[in-house]
Amino acid sequence: MRKLIYGMNLSLDGYIAAPGDDIGWSVPSDELFEFWSDQLQATELSLYGRRLWQTMSSYWPTGDQQPDATPAQIEFARRWRDMAKAVFSSTVDKVDWNTRLVTGDAVAEITRLKAEDGGPMDIGGATLAGAAMRAGLIDEYVLATAPVLVGGGTPFFAALDNWVNLNLVETRTLPGGVILTRYETRR
Repeated sequence: MRKLIYGMNLSLDGYIAAPGDDIGWSVPSDELFEFWSDQLQATELSLYGRRLWQTMSSYWPTGDQQPDATPAQIEFARRWRDMAKAVFSSTVDKVDWNTRLVTGDAVAEITRLKAEDGGPMDIGGATLAGAAMRAGLIDEYVLATAPVLVGGGTPFFAALDNWVNLNLVETRTLPGGVILTRYETRR
């Protein structure tokens, strides 16, 4: 059975984007960027909701060709472009860059993918991750908490019907006061 990991940068008050989908507060340090790049390399399949897919696919396919791209950004862009991805959407009609489109029941498809043999999967996008969270499908949460309060926007955690008990696996402080924490779901 595959492991499903949900991780993102978030504000101290729990948002992955401020009002208006503003993520300008979440510019990662080199160390945090390298952490996310290493996470990507260790992932066999990335699952995206439509909005996050549109954000990622608008930049990363050519991110390694930007004149100011750092070596870490170049490596991330190549890893992102080459890795297997699935986009869950009923409105997108075309995807590229080693990606397949899923238009049916997201929870059923994620459940099926988890049951397969293979390496870890990550999930991104608040709506998609929220559905997986409510279905009890997420095995690990990775939070890169920035020292900023944005006051509203898109929350990292979805409203839940039941508690989810977690075990702390890792915590570390990164440049800029970002606290990285990893939790495994207690089953």
